[in-house]
Amino acid sequence: MEIELPLRKIIHVDMDAFYASVEQLDDPSLRGKPIAVGGGSSRGVVSAASYEARKYGVRSAMAGSLAAKLCPQLIFVKTRFDRYREISDKVRKVFYEYSDLVEPLSLDEAYIDVTQNKKGNPSATLIAQEIRTKIYERTGLNASAGISINKFIAKIASDFNKPNGQKTVPPEEVLEFLEALDIKKFYGVGKVMKEKMYRHGIYTGADLKTKSIEFLEEHFGKSGGYYYNIVRGIHNSQVKAERTRKSLAAERTFSENIASEIFMIERLENIAAEVERRLKKSKVAGKTVTLKIKYSDFTLQTRSKTLSLYIASKELIMETVKELLFQEGMKNSVRLLGISMSNLNNEDKTETRKVAQKEIDVQLKWDF
Repeated sequence: MEIELPLRKIIHVDMDAFYASVEQLDDPSLRGKPIAVGGGSSRGVVSAASYEARKYGVRSAMAGSLAAKLCPQLIFVKTRFDRYREISDKVRKVFYEYSDLVEPLSLDEAYIDVTQNKKGNPSATLIAQEIRTKIYERTGLNASAGISINKFIAKIASDFNKPNGQKTVPPEEVLEFLEALDIKKFYGVGKVMKEKMYRHGIYTGADLKTKSIEFLEEHFGKSGGYYYNIVRGIHNSQVKAERTRKSLAAERTFSENIASEIFMIERLENIAAEVERRLKKSKVAGKTVTLKIKYSDFTLQTRSKTLSLYIASKELIMETVKELLFQEGMKNSVRLLGISMSNLNNEDKTETRKVAQKEIDVQLKWDF
């Protein structure tokens, strides 16, 4: 069955275990071994895990202590974000060889609209293969890809044949693909929503499709309409090549809890220096300073102040941070501190190229 909508050719590229793969690339002794990037300290959290570590259940955002229990032979390595950004830049240059409609989601994944592409290639599938080949040739790393008519389906598809694979869902197969999909595979359905879906007898896309929009809105609120549409292949979000940064931040988790404001000031000085570096690199300044405090009992508190002028220097940032720190007492010892700058002066600046995307009507049959 075909979908009678204006169709795009969207590729979602996702680097395979990116941080961990970079570490294994740079240090051959780590290849084939279970490694975790980050999480090595007593309070650390895993940023990424190699595929060898994932076999033991090690995942990103997992406490390092738990990861070590699951995989006693796990090797912890420190994060090197400058190196990850360096390789990410090389990967993105490959994307721009095919289209200016590139929407980076993070250092290791992006959407690319190749409906009208620079190579004049009508096959999105072949373009995805070329992109993955070029990424490997230029970085030594593997990437996976999903190809379909919209961002939602492309992102789901990119996870199907990982690592180092790709999956295409052409227009005539979209509805069948979505109906057969386990509801937990739907992008945006997390653990809590999955359990809620299960309670209403919704286990697959086919189950979801039997529910009326009234039923879905009654039980899932504003998200009801979203679920009603996506299971029918309707997702009109365009690839946004123009993305304005809304804030800049830095934070640190401490190996031991801090109870003294004097020690906190020392840590905040370093964090403010990093925020200053990032502001200058992005050539922006901000008016709103936010202090983030996570206590030893894991409760989170934020304190903010909006200034009359834009600031970007460490000294001016710290003036406001100190004011926020001392505006009320600490209710417990502190395990994490962070500083963010928002309300930035970049309304006319973008992180990526400015491209006006036009609505493109495409024939319902793609060249694959």
